[in-house]
Amino acid sequence: MGRIFEVRKATMFARWDRMAKQFTRIGKEIAIAVKAGGPDPATNPALRRCFQNAKSVNMPKDRVEAAIKRAQGKEMDNYEEILYEGYAPHGVAILVETATDNHVRTVANVKSHFNKGGGALGNSGSVSFQFNKMGVFKLNPAGLNTEDLELELIDFGLEEMGESTDDNGNPILVLRSAFVDFGKLQKALEDKGITPLSSELEWIPSTTVPVTDVQAEEVSKLIERLEQDEDVSKVFHNMG
Repeated sequence: MGRIFEVRKATMFARWDRMAKQFTRIGKEIAIAVKAGGPDPATNPALRRCFQNAKSVNMPKDRVEAAIKRAQGKEMDNYEEILYEGYAPHGVAILVETATDNHVRTVANVKSHFNKGGGALGNSGSVSFQFNKMGVFKLNPAGLNTEDLELELIDFGLEEMGESTDDNGNPILVLRSAFVDFGKLQKALEDKGITPLSSELEWIPSTTVPVTDVQAEEVSKLIERLEQDEDVSKVFHNMG
């Protein structure tokens, strides 16, 4: 097990702006999970995952409970998850995950962000072939025998496990599985009594595009513009 490969992160938000955005994203994810599988986390693994992610960003319990109640209400907006693909400057591929109640508004906004950021919105399939959709689990390594854990989880879909750090520089373990094995690996961790710091579905680039610091700043400005859109959940890139 080595240090797991991660592409350069473009984190341009102030702390509180980023936190508010995370709360909004998780609130939408809770709504989608409740609509699809009901409000009981014991029978809804997607909702359990939302709870883990809410805890990882210190989302207050009352906001989580309020999101569940809203999702059960008749007036609740129905969110549609749509993936947009495009290119940033310097040939960097961009994937934009959105959760929206108005796709006409969202596609217009996303297209505008690409244009103003010096990129171009592409068609479906124009970029996603350069990425693999994977389950990504982040664990606190304290008290874990990583070698034994890696061997035990291979049968449950583990493809990669390695060391990394969180945004505060604290050590974490990053586990990756194929998209189809995400639920199986999630259950295996639960059965072992291991609660992930977070568990997400992410687009991992198969290759990266090398850029200079100046070019990275240009790409990061586009990513920031996209991330600030209220309909955008996550942005993935292959900037090296």
